[in-house]
Amino acid sequence: MHFMRRRIPFTAFLALTALSTWSGSCLAADAAAKFPARPIRLVVPQGAGASNDTLSRALSQKLGDALGQQIVVDNRPGAGGLIGMEIAAHSAPDGYTLLASATATQVIAPQLHRKLAFDPFRDLLPISLFGITHNALVVHPSVAAKSVKDFVALVRSAPGKYNMASAGAGSQSHLAGVQLMLAIGAESTHVPYKGGGASVAAVIANESQFTITPLPAVLAHVKTGRLRALGTGGERRSTQLPDVPTIAEAGLPKFQSTGWIGLMAPKGLPQPVFAKVRVALVQAMKQPDTREQIERQGGDPVVSTPEEFAKFIREEWDRFGAAIRSAKLKVE
Repeated sequence: MHFMRRRIPFTAFLALTALSTWSGSCLAADAAAKFPARPIRLVVPQGAGASNDTLSRALSQKLGDALGQQIVVDNRPGAGGLIGMEIAAHSAPDGYTLLASATATQVIAPQLHRKLAFDPFRDLLPISLFGITHNALVVHPSVAAKSVKDFVALVRSAPGKYNMASAGAGSQSHLAGVQLMLAIGAESTHVPYKGGGASVAAVIANESQFTITPLPAVLAHVKTGRLRALGTGGERRSTQLPDVPTIAEAGLPKFQSTGWIGLMAPKGLPQPVFAKVRVALVQAMKQPDTREQIERQGGDPVVSTPEEFAKFIREEWDRFGAAIRSAKLKVE
């Protein structure tokens, strides 16, 4: 038996295509209107207890309240944060996976690896910054420097004499130290330790004389007098240490070195969902207890537009890229 294929008139084909497109658009619009209908995963590319983890958790509850759904923090450490970044970048762009990206994961680790399974600029959408952590220049109390100007003079007078502790080669504290030495035009002896805690402990013990590291790691020690803070790396003074000047205002103009954390989403996120998430974040950041929790963890609460955040990421990429090249770090 032979069956005859019926040809569909072109006008009918166009009508069917238009109907299919319209149906798909309606389904997408309906999904966006109902968003969120289930809990949302927040990928944090660091382990539990890391500063980015604690800052993310400070935001997540209030963000969930504003959206009307629970935010579930999903810690995915490894490869300098690239594992968590890749998971987020390859997730469905439906709003049910968000990313808490930060300095080390967004602008340091990608520049230390040639082969990435994602593009940190094209595959992720910036939504807003929500925390800035200053890199703080701290010294052992025995160091004969009570200010940034004193410190600059001291380091210049004895190249290589003073040990600079870091959390490891290529870490944020290492590259912040490289940025500082470039600004000073002097040399110190870099001593890499296995993690931020060990590097801070080394300065407290005077094995190394200074470090420039995220403020949350040293804030308690500065307050107890075990370390002396000479300056912070932000554009403005830290709300945690308002009496400590920025490094720029204290003698090294234009110097800036901060850590930061912001909310991102996979590319292709529908605009209505994107807008809902951003509005909820702004609402969450207006809550006094959200801001208080972020400050308690050593961060300064901030909110930015997506455009401001994207521009900031590019500037940070260039700043840390210059430090990576100066340190002659091996790219894997």
